[in-house]
Amino acid sequence: MVKKISKQLKKANDLIDRDHLYSIDEGLTIIRKISYEKFDPSVEVSFNLNLDVKKASQQLRGSIVLPHGVGKIAKVLVVGDKNDQDEGKKAGADYVNDELVLEKIQRENWFDFNYIVTTPKYMAKFAKYGKLLGPKGLMPNPKLGTVTKDIKVAVENIKKGQIEYRTNDQGLINLSIGKLSFSDQKLKENYQAIFNLIKAKRPSEVKGEYIINISLSTTMGPGIRIAKD
Repeated sequence: MVKKISKQLKKANDLIDRDHLYSIDEGLTIIRKISYEKFDPSVEVSFNLNLDVKKASQQLRGSIVLPHGVGKIAKVLVVGDKNDQDEGKKAGADYVNDELVLEKIQRENWFDFNYIVTTPKYMAKFAKYGKLLGPKGLMPNPKLGTVTKDIKVAVENIKKGQIEYRTNDQGLINLSIGKLSFSDQKLKENYQAIFNLIKAKRPSEVKGEYIINISLSTTMGPGIRIAKD
């Protein structure tokens, strides 16, 4: 099996011109030709940015609702008072509860959800659970829209396909733009939404080239360099 995959990967690499910058349309055509996964893989984009991530002002983080989602419906837990819970239910939250659910998470190691949404007044109740939720990326955060006075909108956005973007230690932002089964048009529109966001988030102190390169790939496939326009 490993030998077969290696042979398929080599064949895929042979179809890529490493010196060429592909347009997003060309890139989507190529990755369909070279995809060898036996499942419906995610299409992923990676932005290599000229950022000094040791500086807080150059650490990009936030969320975006893609036009066509990413092909996965997230599970949402709303933590708040009765009104917050009612709003969460109406918006399609999978679970709603008060602060006692935080004890359940810790006691039972219960993590059957992808996001926690809460309100600013409730955030104090999360303080002692930071070491539990933080490393898993589950701590509510105003920058991600998961700490909000509008529970309904927050839950609806997540259900529509809201995703988080964040620079890693190397100044890279890696994101899914959907599934390979998506049409080219949907993948392109999702890509364009992310590209426009990254450009708009350029820190004012960054001089010279900002986006160093962009790479497009499937989950297990090789990367294709995409033109920065």
